Amino acid sequence: MASLPSVVVGNSLKLENEFKKNTVTSLPFEKKNHSPITWDKALEPLNLEFKEALSLINEGSEKVESASYVPLLQECIKKHSVAEAESIHGHIIKMGINEDLFLMTFLVNVYAKCGTMGSARKVFDNLPKRNVVTWTSLMSGYVHNGQPDVAINVFQEMLEAGGFPTNYTLCVAFNACSLLGHFELGKQIHAYVVKYEIGDDTSIGNALCSLYSKSGNLDSSVKAFRMISDKNVISWTTAISACGVNGDSAMGLSLFVDMLCADVEPNEFTLTSVISLCCIMQALKIGSQIHSLSIKMGYGSNLRITNSIMYLYLKNGWIIEAKKLFDGMETISLVTWNAMIAGLAQMMDLGEDGMASHSSGFEALHTYLRLHRSGLKPDLFTFSSVLTVCSSLVALEQGEQIHAQVIKSGFLSDVVVGTALVNMYNKCGSIDRASKAFVEMSTRTLISWTSMITAFAQHGYSKQALQLFEDMRFVGVRPNKVTFVGVLSACSHAGLVEEALAYFDKMKKEYKIKPVMDHYACLIDMFVRLGRIEEAFDFVKKMDFEPNEFIWSLLIAGCRSHGKLELGFYAAEQLLNLNPKNSEAYFLLLNMYLSAERWKDVSRVRKLMKDEKIGKLKDWSWISIRDKVHSFRTGDRLNPPYENIDNFLSDLHDKASTMGFQLQTTLELKNEEYDEATFPKGRHSEKSAVAFGLLSTPSAAPIRVIKSISMCRDCHNFMKFISQLTSRKILIRDSKRLHKFVNGHCSCGDFGSLV
Repeated sequence: MASLPSVVVGNSLKLENEFKKNTVTSLPFEKKNHSPITWDKALEPLNLEFKEALSLINEGSEKVESASYVPLLQECIKKHSVAEAESIHGHIIKMGINEDLFLMTFLVNVYAKCGTMGSARKVFDNLPKRNVVTWTSLMSGYVHNGQPDVAINVFQEMLEAGGFPTNYTLCVAFNACSLLGHFELGKQIHAYVVKYEIGDDTSIGNALCSLYSKSGNLDSSVKAFRMISDKNVISWTTAISACGVNGDSAMGLSLFVDMLCADVEPNEFTLTSVISLCCIMQALKIGSQIHSLSIKMGYGSNLRITNSIMYLYLKNGWIIEAKKLFDGMETISLVTWNAMIAGLAQMMDLGEDGMASHSSGFEALHTYLRLHRSGLKPDLFTFSSVLTVCSSLVALEQGEQIHAQVIKSGFLSDVVVGTALVNMYNKCGSIDRASKAFVEMSTRTLISWTSMITAFAQHGYSKQALQLFEDMRFVGVRPNKVTFVGVLSACSHAGLVEEALAYFDKMKKEYKIKPVMDHYACLIDMFVRLGRIEEAFDFVKKMDFEPNEFIWSLLIAGCRSHGKLELGFYAAEQLLNLNPKNSEAYFLLLNMYLSAERWKDVSRVRKLMKDEKIGKLKDWSWISIRDKVHSFRTGDRLNPPYENIDNFLSDLHDKASTMGFQLQTTLELKNEEYDEATFPKGRHSEKSAVAFGLLSTPSAAPIRVIKSISMCRDCHNFMKFISQLTSRKILIRDSKRLHKFVNGHCSCGDFGSLV
C-alpha cells in the first residue's frame, strides 16, 4: 500500500471542527443506548467462578444485561480461550442482543486478542453500524496479530466510509506503517496530523518519533519528540532509542540528561537503551554511573538491565566486574548466558594481546560448558556465538563437540547455525568438513554461499570456489561485494588474471557494485604472486582511495621476493607513514635495509624506532591440547614440561637439512640494543608450539597453532619440510592468514614465505 485513498490525498477527509477537542488517547467502550434488559443478581460474574457463571448463562433462558457479558469476555482474553468466547457469542445471538454496538465492539476486541481475526472480521462485517472505536479495534487487532497491511486497508475503508479517526486510531495507523516500512504513507498521515494541529499530543508524538526513527530520519524523529507538550517516560525513551538506532549516541545521552533534569523518572527500557548507547560509545564511566542509578531506583535485580550492564563491562574489558554481576544472579536466564558468552567472544577482538584474547575465548567456552550443565537448552544464538569462538581459537575438537550438540538440539536446519558451522570448519582448517556442513544445509542464504566460496578460496581450491559461485548465480542468488572478494581471491590464488579481470568488470557493470579496498587487494595480491610488480603498483594508482596497511604489506612482500628493492623501500616507507606505531613494519624495513647494506637508512630507521618507542616484537604462539592452552614466546627459556623441545627441534632441523632445508637468518640484528627486540636465530615461537604439539599428540593428529604476528620466511619454509617429514597436517593462523601445510605444500601458495 503506497498511498492513502483520494479522500485523504485530496484533503477532502471529513473532519469536524471539534475533532481536536474530542480526540481520545485510548479506546473507551462507552456504554450508550443499551436496551433495558432484565438484571439477575445470581448471574453477576463477580460473585461466581468463571465456569459457573458461564454455565448459568448458557443454561438460562432469561435475558441478562449486556454489561454482564463484559467480565466474562475479559476472562476469555486472559485465558486466551476462543472456544469460551464463541460460547458467550452464541448466547448473545440467542438472546437477540447482537446489535448492541458496545457489546459487539468488545467482542471484536476479544477475538482479536485471542488471535482469531477471521471471527473478529465476521463480527465487524455483521454490525448494523460502526463507530470509530469499532474501526480502531479491528485495526489494532490486525496489527497485534502481525497483519499491519490489512490494518492499513481497514484504516482506508474507515476513511472512505466517512469515519473520523481519533488519536489512538492514528497511532495504530502509524504503528502499521512502521511495521510495513511504508514511510511515505506515514508522512501522508502526518500531514493530516499537522493540518489539525494535534502533533503536540503525547501518543501521536510518540508514534511519529518511532515512525521516523525506523525510517532512518533522526532529525524528523527528534522534531516530533520536541513537539510533544507533555512528554512522558515513553516519549523520552523513544527519542533516546531513536538516537541509538540512527547512530547518534551522544545526542541520546544528552537527551537522557535532559530527561533527568525534567524530573521524569526513567524505567527499565530507558535505562537499557541508555546503557546500549554507552556500549556503542564505550562510555564506561557513564555506564557505571547509570548502573549505580539503576540500583538506587530498585532495578538492581532487573534481568534486562543487569544483562545490558554486564555486556557493557565485557565490551570494555571489565571481565571481573561482569563475572561478579553474572555470578551474583539468583536465577540466570538463557538470554543472560548468551550475553555472557557473546561478550567474552567479543573480548577476543578487543584484547590487548593474543594471550588475553585467547584467555577470553576459553572463558567463553567454559561459560558455555556451565550453561550446558545447568540444564538449560542452548538456542541458535548460543550456538552461533560459541562456534565463532571455536573459529577464533582454531579449536576444532571443541567445535566438533558443539556440532554434535547442535544436531541433538535440532538446530542443524537453522541457516545461521549452519553458516557458523561452515565458518568454524573453514577457520579450523577442515575444508572437507566445511563443505559437508554446507551441502547438508536445508536452506542457504547469500551469507552461506559467500562463506563457502571464501573457504574454498582461502584453502587454495580455486576451481571449486569459482564453480560454486556459478552455481549460486544459477539458482538465482545475487552476489554482493563480499562474494566478489571470495571470487577474486580464488582467481588470485590460481593466477587466473583474465578471469579475475572479467569478474571485476562483471561486478561493476552487471551488478553495479562499486569496488572497495578488498577487491583491489585481491587483484594486487594476484599480480604480486605472479611477479608483475609494476602492474600491481598501477592498480594502486587506479584506486579512488588511499591504500591501507594490508595492500602496502602485499607490495613489500612482492618487492622483496622479486628483487624490486627500491619499490619495496618506497612501499615500506608508505606503510610507516600510514601507521607510525606498526612494529612489524619497522622491523621489516630495518631488515630490508640491513640486507641491502644501506647503513645510513638503518641508522635512520633505528632512530625512528627509538623516537616512536617501538619495543620488542610480541611474538607469541598458542596451541590447545586436551582443553589446555600452552603458550610459547620467542626467546623464553623453556621449563618442564617443555625442556625437551630444544633437543627435539634441533633433531628436526637436522633431518630437514638433509632434505634441503637451509636456515635463513635475514631477520637477525647484530646491534645489541635491538637483539632482544627481534627474532632469535633458528627458533621462533611457532616452532616451539609445533614441536610441543608433535610430542604431545597422536601420530595422525593435525597440529593447530595461533601466532600473534606474521610468519617469517624461515619458519614458513621449515613448516613445509616438517609436514612432509612427519606426515602431519600443520595449521598456523598468523596475523595475516591461515597457513595449512600438507606434504610439503602450503595453502597460501608460498606467498606467506615472502614476508
